[in-house]
Amino acid sequence: MPYINDSVLDNLSSLAGATGRRVDINYTQEPTTYTEATSTYSCGNKTGLTMTALANGAIDGRMVQTPAITDGSVTATQTAGWWSITDAASVLHAAGALSTTQGVTDLNTFTLDAISITNRDAA
Repeated sequence: MPYINDSVLDNLSSLAGATGRRVDINYTQEPTTYTEATSTYSCGNKTGLTMTALANGAIDGRMVQTPAITDGSVTATQTAGWWSITDAASVLHAAGALSTTQGVTDLNTFTLDAISITNRDAA
């Protein structure tokens, strides 16, 4: 199940347009802390990302997205199975599974589609 920090659920707009965000690709398990996301289970990352403005969700609710990544840096030879979004300082905002696992090789680059975080309307 995807991890979303309570502060993101409480105030999704706090991520809208936020700059300096970091996306990591992770191995072994879905990270639940900043250290797990950026160190313990990280096998690559892209820094300096800007989140989109707050927008309508695909079905309902509100959402923000990361940009698609075309030049992420692979930092370890592993099998990536998860992604994580942090503030690049101390907070893990969200994490989830990739659609399929992917073998990555140290010093190569990785690509990743845009990641959407949606806070659905109450039923």
